[in-house]
Amino acid sequence: MIKITLPDGSVREFASGATPMDVAKSISEGFARNVISASFNGTTIETSTPLTTDGSLTLYTWNDADGKKAFWHSTSHVMAQVLEEMYPGIQLTLGPAIANGFYYDVDFGDQKITDADFKKIEDRVLEISRGKHEFKLRSVTKAEALEIYKDNVYKTELITNLEDGTITFCDHDTFTDLCRGGHIPNTGIIKAMKIMSVAGAYWRGDEKNKQLTRVYGTSFPKQKDLTEYLELLEEAKRRDHRKLGKELELFAFSPKVGQGLPLWLPKGAALRDRLEQFLKKAQKKAGYEQVVTPHIGQKELYVTSGHYAKYGADSFQPINTPAEGEEFLLKPMNCPHHCEIYNVRPWSYKDLPKRYAEFGTVYRYEQSGELHGLTRVRGFTQDDAHIFCTPEQLDEEFKKVIDLVLYVFGSLGFENFTAQISLRDKENRDKYIGSDENWEKAENAIINAAADKGLNTVVEYGEAAFYGPKLDFMVKDALGRQWQLGTIQVDYNLPERFELTYKGSDNELHRPVMIHRAPFGSMERFIAILLEHTAGNFPLWLMPEQAIILSLSEKYENYAKKVLNLLENHEIRALIDNRNETIGKKIRDAELQKIPFMLIVGEEEEKNGTISIRRQGQEGKGNISVTIEKFVSIVNEEVNKTLKVFTV
Repeated sequence: MIKITLPDGSVREFASGATPMDVAKSISEGFARNVISASFNGTTIETSTPLTTDGSLTLYTWNDADGKKAFWHSTSHVMAQVLEEMYPGIQLTLGPAIANGFYYDVDFGDQKITDADFKKIEDRVLEISRGKHEFKLRSVTKAEALEIYKDNVYKTELITNLEDGTITFCDHDTFTDLCRGGHIPNTGIIKAMKIMSVAGAYWRGDEKNKQLTRVYGTSFPKQKDLTEYLELLEEAKRRDHRKLGKELELFAFSPKVGQGLPLWLPKGAALRDRLEQFLKKAQKKAGYEQVVTPHIGQKELYVTSGHYAKYGADSFQPINTPAEGEEFLLKPMNCPHHCEIYNVRPWSYKDLPKRYAEFGTVYRYEQSGELHGLTRVRGFTQDDAHIFCTPEQLDEEFKKVIDLVLYVFGSLGFENFTAQISLRDKENRDKYIGSDENWEKAENAIINAAADKGLNTVVEYGEAAFYGPKLDFMVKDALGRQWQLGTIQVDYNLPERFELTYKGSDNELHRPVMIHRAPFGSMERFIAILLEHTAGNFPLWLMPEQAIILSLSEKYENYAKKVLNLLENHEIRALIDNRNETIGKKIRDAELQKIPFMLIVGEEEEKNGTISIRRQGQEGKGNISVTIEKFVSIVNEEVNKTLKVFTV
C-alpha cells in the first residue's frame, strides 16, 4: 500500500499502481469527471500515471491554472495532427500552452497557412476530438527517437540535447509527438477550439535561426466558454489603453524621440500630476520625506548595488565622458541613489525610521519586440520610496506600507486582488545576492506581516527580486485579467553593500533594514491598466475634465462663462464647448471624451440661474435641472465617496 497526501492535508491509502484518476474517483465520481490533470510531489504527471511511492498529489480541473495548461497543451497536439494532415511534409517543432491558449511553431516549407484555412482546421480538430482518443505517454530510447525524427531537423536538435532514459512520446489517435507530458485524459473533453492568429517566430527565439510560422489557438470544454472569451477579447480591444490614450489625448509616441519613450500630452500630464499629488499627500501624512535624484549615476554606483551585474548587459550602455575612464549609466533603479542619501550623515536608532520618497524616472533597454504601449517602455517613472529602519521596527513599518497600498487601491476602484508572497527559487540560489540568514529573516517578515493584516495570499517561489523577497499585489481588472500592481520588498543586502549604519542603544554600529515600496509601481503601466480597467471612465476626482458646459447658441456664451468661473472657484475642472456645432454633435463628442457631466445652458437656465445636467453614458435617462451650488455638492459628494481619507 502507498500513502497519498492530498492538498487539504488528508492522507489516503491505495494499492501500489493506483492512478491519480483512481484517487479522484475515491473522492467522488462527480469530482473525477472534472479532473483533467495532476501533479505528484510537484511534478506534472498524467491522470493515468501509476503511483508507486508515498507522496503528495494535486488533482486539477478546468478551474485550475494547471488544468488549463494541460487542456491547452493537449489541444496543441490535436491541432498539430490536423496541420500534418492538411499540409503534408511540414516539420513540427514545439507546441506549449501559454496564457489563454497555446501555439505551435511549424516549418511550412513552401506551403502557407491563411485565414481562409482556419475554419477547416478548427472543424477537423473538433471532429478528431469527438473520437475521445486517449493521450498516452510512453518512453523511448534516444536512438529510437532520432530514427523516428530523422527527417525533422528541429525535433532532432531537441532530442540530441536530451539524455537517454528521459525521452517520452505522447500518442493519441494516429498522431505521435515528442513530449514531456501533462495532458488531459482524452480528446473528448475538447468541445470548442479557435485559431486566433498566425505570426512569424524564429526557431528557439534566435533571429539567426530560420523563421517559422507560429499558429496561435485557444480551446475550451464548452462552446459557451469560447463565445464568452471572444466577447471579452472584443471588449478588451475597445478598452485598449493605446486606443483610449490616443482618443482622450493623454499620451503619444514619436519615432524621432525613440521607441518606448512616451510623450505625455497636457491632459495626460495633468492626470499624472493628480495621481502624484494624491500619493504625496498620503505619504506626507505617513512621515515620508520627498527627495530628488539624478537620471544618471556613475557606473560604480550600480556595480556596488548589483544592478549592473543584473541589468548591465541588456540595458543602455555606459555613457563615456571627456574624462578618460569615466563612465555613467542611465539610472536603472532609484534605490542606490537613496542609499547614498542615507549615507550623507550618521544616524542614531532614535532617528529611524527614515522614509525617502521620489517619483524617479528610470531606464531599461527593453527589446523592441517586447515594447507595448505604456505597459512595457524604456523610460518609466516609479513612485519609489525606501524606508531605512531597525530590525525591531520592520514589522510595524511593513504593515504601514500595506495600509498605504490598500488606500491607493480603494481610492482607484481596485477591489479584487491577491497578495503574492514572492520568495526565492527553492533550488537555484545563484541568481540572488546575500546570505541565507538574511533571506530567511526577510521572507519571514513578509509572511508574518501579511498574515497579521489578514491578506488573501499565495506563495510563489522564484519570483523574488535578486536582492530580497517581496509582497506583490496581484489585481484583477474589470475584464478578469490579473496584473501585478504595487510591491513591497524587504532588503538586508543593499545596506550591507553600501555599508549603511546607525548607532544603536548599545553605542555600537548596526545595519538598518531597507524596505522598497511602490504602490503604483510604474506610473506608465499603472495608468495603462487603470485606463483599461475603467475604459477611460476614471474616478471623478481623477478625471482630466469633470464637466463640460454646452451652450445652446452663441447668445448664452456669457452665461456659460459665468458658470465656468463659479465652478473653477469651487475647484471643479470644467471647460466650455463654444464651437459652432449642433448641441447633438457637442454631446456626442463629450461622450467620446468620457467627460462625466455635460452642463447644458440656454434661455431657461440663464433666466433661472440653473444648469441642465446630463450624465455621461446615460443617454435616454433625461436631464435634470439644478442650481450651480447643487451641482457643486453633487460633485463633491461623489469625490468624497470614492477618494478615501488616508489615516495613519
